[in-house]
Amino acid sequence: MTAEIKATLSFSDGSPSVEFPVHKGTVGPDVIDIRTLYGKTGKFTYDPGFLSTAACNSKITYIDGDKGELLYRGYPIEQLAVNCDFLETCYLLLNGELPNVTEKAAFVKQVTTHTMVHEQMQFFLRGFRRDAHPMAVMTGLVGGLSAFYPDSMNTADAKEREISAIRLIAKMPTMVAMAYKYSIGQPFVHPRNDLSYSANFMRMMFANPCEEYELNDVLVRAMDRIFILHADHEQNASTSTVRLCASSGTNPFAAIAAGVACLWGPAHGGANEACLNMLSDIQAEGGVEKIGEFITKVKDKNSSVRLMGFGHRVYKNYDPRAKLMRETCHEVLNALGLQDDPMFKLAMALEKIALEDDYFVQRKLYPNVDFYSGIVQKAIGIPVPLFTAIFALARTVGWIAQLNEMISDPEYKIGRPRQLFVGSESRNVKPLDQR
Repeated sequence: MTAEIKATLSFSDGSPSVEFPVHKGTVGPDVIDIRTLYGKTGKFTYDPGFLSTAACNSKITYIDGDKGELLYRGYPIEQLAVNCDFLETCYLLLNGELPNVTEKAAFVKQVTTHTMVHEQMQFFLRGFRRDAHPMAVMTGLVGGLSAFYPDSMNTADAKEREISAIRLIAKMPTMVAMAYKYSIGQPFVHPRNDLSYSANFMRMMFANPCEEYELNDVLVRAMDRIFILHADHEQNASTSTVRLCASSGTNPFAAIAAGVACLWGPAHGGANEACLNMLSDIQAEGGVEKIGEFITKVKDKNSSVRLMGFGHRVYKNYDPRAKLMRETCHEVLNALGLQDDPMFKLAMALEKIALEDDYFVQRKLYPNVDFYSGIVQKAIGIPVPLFTAIFALARTVGWIAQLNEMISDPEYKIGRPRQLFVGSESRNVKPLDQR
């Protein structure tokens, strides 16, 4: 990082001004380097949610919310989703470049040979209630991997981080499928090394011993696209959680488990689950005929009704992932003959209103990726509570890439946010009979 420009901080109380270097990124806002602020002034900055704070420098993912742009290692998400599969995208995020034919074949083989999980994991899984939320199960399973693979626990060792990365990427589909099968009382389906990453996941999810499972190429490609679109998204809550957790030197499995736990929140990875629950509520109230009443409640400032799956905290324009997912959504509905299904007709009617109603257009409350991915997963047959677990599956590679980048950064330190303390000053404890 170079800093030819300086920023000057002045005070109205007569304290001397101080200068800080300003760093320019490849694209995006410049950043003011305030690392010496406390030493020079005895003051901290105050930034709840870290919305104006760059906690790291990164080469992985870039978002321009005003333009509606998402880049993985410089490549537009629109191009990756159309021209690459998920494992190519994984290779890109981990290594910085897309693989050639030889590199892809080697990477696919490496991942494929690690898809099985230790047999003891199924006994760990059976300790959960069958109606446990899949994210509770996944938090436990991912963290539990550290007990089975003690040979790759050292985050300071690049080789051990590499094998942990492969293990996590390979085993996440197996564990998500196991969590699903356990919840419905079906036997676990072992992975098959002759199938692609996404096809293997679909088979582990939906095959059973009674009949041969037939893969549907449209559905496999849809699942692969969901994985690609959710693989990374800059310094969001769960990614920041993984970085903060790993900054303490903990093992990669624990750090990724922390990311899974953070992703569970309805304001983050749980958004597509919340969206489908919203559609279910409207359907229960009367379906398409009740959309008008629902929209009226959404517009009412005094109403507690929220429109889920529309708008985005970062994208002030159209979510670039949503356009891709919208195409996939219609492909899947057509392939499955679900265009007239009441739930999906309701979703399409709601989409039409959001794209045409001035209230939503002016506020740029466009359908986001969660709206369409939820509809696609529902159509495929994935139960709503499992949506966020699939999000975690896809995001694992992004978390790992971010973790690796942080560990390799010579400037990284253990995370230690500061605070503005507004509690009591020092005081004395009175004896019990005097309180």
